[in-house]
Amino acid sequence: MHWYVDVLKKYAVFSGRARRQEYWMFTLFSLIISIVLTILDNALDINFLAGIYALAVLVPSLAVGVRRLHDTSRSGWWLLLVLIPFVGAIVLIVFFAIEGKPEANEYGPNPKHAPAV
Repeated sequence: MHWYVDVLKKYAVFSGRARRQEYWMFTLFSLIISIVLTILDNALDINFLAGIYALAVLVPSLAVGVRRLHDTSRSGWWLLLVLIPFVGAIVLIVFFAIEGKPEANEYGPNPKHAPAV
C-alpha cells in the first residue's frame, strides 16, 4: 500500500525516476479502487464516485508515468503515444514493463539502488 501513498505524496512531481514496482503497484491499487467505486456507483445508483476518483488521480498517474519513462531513459513526451489507438498503448506498456537503466541517467540516479530518504 505504501507504493500507492508514495505516488500520491509526489502528486505533481514529474522529475526523477520511478521503479517498475512503484508504477505497477500504483496502477494495480488504482484499478482496484476504480472497480470498487464503480460497483458502489451502480449499487447506489449514483454515477460520480468513480469519475471523481479518476480526476483526483489523473495528475499523479501522469507524473508516475513520466517518471517511469525517465527510468528507461525516455522523455516524458513519449506518454503522448497513448493518443495513437492500440499501437501507442501497446508500445507504452512495453516501455513501462522493461527494466530501467541500471546506471544514472540525465533524469537522476537509479531509484532501485538509491538510499531510502
